[in-house]
Amino acid sequence: MRTQTFDILFIGDFARDILVHGEERVAASGGSVYYGAIAVARLGIRTGVITRLHPNDFPYLDELRAAGIAVHAQPAPQTSGIENIYNTADRDRRICHPIGHAGLFDMNDLPPWRGKYVFIGPIMAGIVSLDLVRHYARKAKIALDIQGFVRVPRGNDLPTEEWPERREGLALVHTLKLDQAEAEALTGETDPLAALPQVAAYGPKEIVLTHASGVTVWAEGRIYQSPFVAENLSGRTGRGDTCISTYLARRLTREPDEACRFAAAATSLKLSQPGPLNRSLAEIEALAATLPVRVLR
Repeated sequence: MRTQTFDILFIGDFARDILVHGEERVAASGGSVYYGAIAVARLGIRTGVITRLHPNDFPYLDELRAAGIAVHAQPAPQTSGIENIYNTADRDRRICHPIGHAGLFDMNDLPPWRGKYVFIGPIMAGIVSLDLVRHYARKAKIALDIQGFVRVPRGNDLPTEEWPERREGLALVHTLKLDQAEAEALTGETDPLAALPQVAAYGPKEIVLTHASGVTVWAEGRIYQSPFVAENLSGRTGRGDTCISTYLARRLTREPDEACRFAAAATSLKLSQPGPLNRSLAEIEALAATLPVRVLR
């Protein structure tokens, strides 16, 4: 397989999830390699995906290829999946049950692909090893979603726990994605703004924190915030994947404050629509121009 270079190379398990809201149960594709990669590919970003799933589910990857994404799929004994049960109208809190686990990526079956950013975004722990993070950290800026290391399958539950290898792992990361619960799991700090400098002390240069009201970015000691302004929350699943991927896409050419604003706008548009973000660059930029960016320090 020939070497290819992408703006963003996504690595993670492709998921087949069950989304539950009230009496509605819907099967859906998921994971950062789905929501994140399709979103940025549709914006013209050169995008590659290295993923892992059961061969019976390989046909689902055609949706990625249709968006112009180069895909390398490893066969797995299971396709990863989560049953997400939303119990509140704002869909900001959910109960998660693991329904499939693809197992660790095979280090001997990785294509010779490179990325300006390599985004590592498994949906739960036990998919990506620290060795894989080290492998790509020698070649690119690592962006990493902490959920894939602190969200641990325990029978029918998926609790957020400490990442035992967090000191070495986070030292390899350029841009870290996390939410409020994950920030607390890393630091024990319930105030996310107080947690940010503690998380940054592990080594990440930039941190993207998502929450119900918007996105907060830590970059070189500065903190920026921009709000979500969604018309509705029918597209809540995939919020974090959309936010971090569009942040990285904008960060390729712009400063952190502008990337924060762009990610907030893109995520707002995605929240109103199930499935991956499907809005034009012009639509996102038009909304971004109306959003404030608060500088907290």
